[in-house]
Amino acid sequence: MMKVRRFLTKGSLLVVAGGLFVASSAIAQDAKAAFDKNCVACHGAAGKGDGPAAKMLKPPPTDFATALKGQSDADIAKVIKEGGKAVGKSPSMPPYGSKMSDDQIKGLVDYVKGLK
Repeated sequence: MMKVRRFLTKGSLLVVAGGLFVASSAIAQDAKAAFDKNCVACHGAAGKGDGPAAKMLKPPPTDFATALKGQSDADIAKVIKEGGKAVGKSPSMPPYGSKMSDDQIKGLVDYVKGLK
């Protein structure tokens, strides 16, 4: 009987781990969709600050590879949540705190950090 329990426990862990992988995949897809919808126009698909609207912005968006150096996840999330003006950055960066949940913002932070 004990061997059956151990097997079931190990099997249960595999199911849980598989579920976490699926959840992580879904979060990453949601983050990419949020980036494509809300950020690409200014920041560009690769986060280089070269989106189609970038040339009309003063100052233009910076390249994430430069702008994110030395920034913590909390710093990046604050810019997304509160907008550029709230953190001494460009007022052209709108706040998304009322449009995105904290989990969505965290996913977006992880996504943009991966663009560097």
